[in-house]
Amino acid sequence: MKLFRREFLHLAASAAALPAWSRFARAQTYPTRPVRVVVPYPPGGGADITARLIGQSLSEQLGQPFVIESRPGAGTNIGTETVVNAPRDGYTLLLFDAAATINATFYEKLSFNFIRDIVPIGAVTRGPLVLLVNPAFPAKTVPEFIAYVKANPHKVNMASPGNGTLNHLSGEMLNMMAGLDMLQIHYRGASPSLTDVLGGQVPVTISTIAPSIEYIRAGKLRALAVTTSKRLEELPGIPAMADFVPSYDIMGWYGVGAPKGTPIESINRLNKGINAALADAKIKARFAELGGDVFPGSPEDFGKFIASETEKWGNVIRTAGIRAE
Repeated sequence: MKLFRREFLHLAASAAALPAWSRFARAQTYPTRPVRVVVPYPPGGGADITARLIGQSLSEQLGQPFVIESRPGAGTNIGTETVVNAPRDGYTLLLFDAAATINATFYEKLSFNFIRDIVPIGAVTRGPLVLLVNPAFPAKTVPEFIAYVKANPHKVNMASPGNGTLNHLSGEMLNMMAGLDMLQIHYRGASPSLTDVLGGQVPVTISTIAPSIEYIRAGKLRALAVTTSKRLEELPGIPAMADFVPSYDIMGWYGVGAPKGTPIESINRLNKGINAALADAKIKARFAELGGDVFPGSPEDFGKFIASETEKWGNVIRTAGIRAE
């Protein structure tokens, strides 16, 4: 009887250890085949570049290809839905940005709930936008800009790359916080909106850094402020908007997620790989060229950030009465 009891207890202990061993083995073997990274934007832009930089590093670290797949459309919702409906096995990831936190309120009906259906893996990079004016515009500083717009109500137009974009909402937030009433003119993308500001058809825009920095350096556009609370190293002479509009702090960013239910071991291994990539000097330098810096952290930290951004943009959209067209 004692021998049987000892054997039973030994077997029970072994069985209890199996899930832990299984998780350990899974973590050590993942990934065993190529991993797909869905980018909800067209190829060639900042999202595509970011995905390829991180994907290449993860491939080198983990020994499997990270294949970048562009799935643009519907304000990033097509690519996001692709990942939401993918198998929860760690082999389909999403490279996403602030649009995910905006769309949660901007679109009245979505087939998914981003916070519920996508698990955060890790943030990658972040950086400011920049308030730009045509060189012929009379204001040369933010205080002059605010004074001019207030002295000319309903007369100053601002170009945006599209309704519901981060650029658009950054302008609406400036309207709200500085007491302005600029009218937003929506274009189909950043390039045509910048073209019209360069040509003087529209005097003002808020742009991401990458497509505008060379125009700033060449004097073809005048940068009045970056939208974050700190200055950008690549534009050291440009002040932060928060110096003039307290608490105004807006950043563009990219991060990686996966379908909810993806094994935690895979999430943690990917997070470790992403943070290792962000510690690489060459990757840091490349992101700096694009106007951003690295944004390492845990999945939990990134999840809190996503929730905070979703709440912030939801408040702006509701207050300004913004609707999807």
